[in-house]
Amino acid sequence: MQSDVIIRQTAIGSYKVNTYLLACAQTKKTVLIDPGGEAERIVKMVRDEGMEPVYILNTHGHADHVLANKQLQAVFSVPVCMHEADDIFFAAADIREKSEKELGLPAPAPADIRLQDGQVLEVGKLRIKVIHTPGHTPGSVCFLAAGNLFTGDTLFVGDVGRTDLTGGSLDTLINSLKEKVIVLPAETIIWPGHDYGETPTSTVGREIKENLYITDFILAD
Repeated sequence: MQSDVIIRQTAIGSYKVNTYLLACAQTKKTVLIDPGGEAERIVKMVRDEGMEPVYILNTHGHADHVLANKQLQAVFSVPVCMHEADDIFFAAADIREKSEKELGLPAPAPADIRLQDGQVLEVGKLRIKVIHTPGHTPGSVCFLAAGNLFTGDTLFVGDVGRTDLTGGSLDTLINSLKEKVIVLPAETIIWPGHDYGETPTSTVGREIKENLYITDFILAD
């Protein structure tokens, strides 16, 4: 139920990454999803809301989504979490070099916790499920909590994340949408990694009807 959660969506940093505060409404225990920079601003948001961070969650390992990881970790003393596939992928020296050239930003530091598909994190009374959705990167994930899906760069409103960067695959991303995303309840709210669409959020049902990557690549088969 929406009353059980607190969600704050804020575009952060020069790449305008949607950074999220996702909290259990009863306990104020909180996760920080994709902190894209401006650490002091995020800290102020957390403290103004009276929240208690317990995890930093990354939907994937691209640098623009992890820029404030270490600064926030130093303030809140919480672990950084990333899917194991991306933590391994971005640890390779050649991949780090390619990624840094592509994005103009340093590749991510190693995660403290390697996430796995289907893993459930308990945050106060809130349960957050890890859904592995490779394609944008090998270890891209979505986080599902109380009918809310935080999709990172896997799925935008009316679009999907680019797959021309190192480790990307359009076929893999389409399969992730088919097998992991559009099977969710139609009323599931989509919270994307960037505000590239007509609206800042969407639903699974709306994307099934309107997103060309779903209507043309999946449903037209």
